[in-house]
Amino acid sequence: MSNSSATVAITGATGAIGGRVARRLAEQGMAQRLIVRDLNRAPELPLAEARVAEYGDGAVAREALEGTDTLFMVSGKESATRREEHRTFIEAAAAAGVKHIVYTSFFTAAYDAVFTHARDHAEAEDLIKSSGMQWTLLRDNFCMDVMLHFVGEDGVLRGPAGDGRCSLIARDDVAAVATRILEAPEGHADKTYDLTGPEALTLSEVATAISAAQGRTVTFHNETVEEAYKFRRAWPAEQWEYDAWVSTYTAIASGDLSEVTGDVQRVLGRAPMTFGHFLQTQ
Repeated sequence: MSNSSATVAITGATGAIGGRVARRLAEQGMAQRLIVRDLNRAPELPLAEARVAEYGDGAVAREALEGTDTLFMVSGKESATRREEHRTFIEAAAAAGVKHIVYTSFFTAAYDAVFTHARDHAEAEDLIKSSGMQWTLLRDNFCMDVMLHFVGEDGVLRGPAGDGRCSLIARDDVAAVATRILEAPEGHADKTYDLTGPEALTLSEVATAISAAQGRTVTFHNETVEEAYKFRRAWPAEQWEYDAWVSTYTAIASGDLSEVTGDVQRVLGRAPMTFGHFLQTQ
C-alpha cells in the first residue's frame, strides 16, 4: 500500500529486529516507509509503503528517504565494507532531510572493543553524532535468540568465554524499546541506551537453562582461543569473520558484557525478559 504520509522510515524490515519494529508500528496504526533491498520480501503491513535502497548506494538511499523525518537504522550486515556502507547511508539520510536517526549499535561499542564488530559500531556512532541529525543510540548486548543458534548439533555450546558473564537481551525487548522511541522520538533525542536483560549469565548457566527448557542435554565447553580458531576453520570464511566469531566469546570472558542496566525499564516502564522466560516462549 502506498502512503505518502509516512514520516518514519524503517530499515531491516525483513530481518529479526526491523521486522519486529515494523509490525509493532503497524499495530499502533503508524504510517511507515520500509527501506528494503528486495521489494518482493517486504512485509505487507497496513499503512506501510516499501522503497528499495541499499546502504552502499547513496543516491538511491537519499531518494528513498526523502520526506521522512525519523529513521530507524538497523546496523548493516557484517562485511568487509560495512563501515563504508554505514557512512554512505548516514550521509544520505542527512542529505534527504531526516531529522532524527535511531541506530542499533552494540553494548560497549568502542574502537578498541574486544568484540571486533563493536568497533564498526563505534565509527557509526561518531558519524551519526557529527551528521547534524538528532540521534538515539540503542546499544544492545548479545541477543538471547542467538544463543540457541550457537549450540552445535552435538549439544555443545563452545567458545573461549570462561566464567565471564553476559547480560543477554531478548530481541522482542530491543524491538519494544525501539518502537516506543519511534512513537515519540523527541523525548529521546541525543540519548544512548544500554540495553540488557535483567541478569548476567555465564555460558555454563546458559547451557543449563537451555537443557532444562528443551529437555535435552546442552553443555558448555570452554575452548582455548587456539581451539576456537581451529574448530571454526572448518567453515570457509575470511579472517575478519573468524576474528568476529571468536571475539564473541572472548568479549564475554573479558567481563565487558556483564553489566546489567535499567535502560529497558526506563523506556518501557517494565523489566526486560529473563532468559528463562524467553526460553518458555520458544
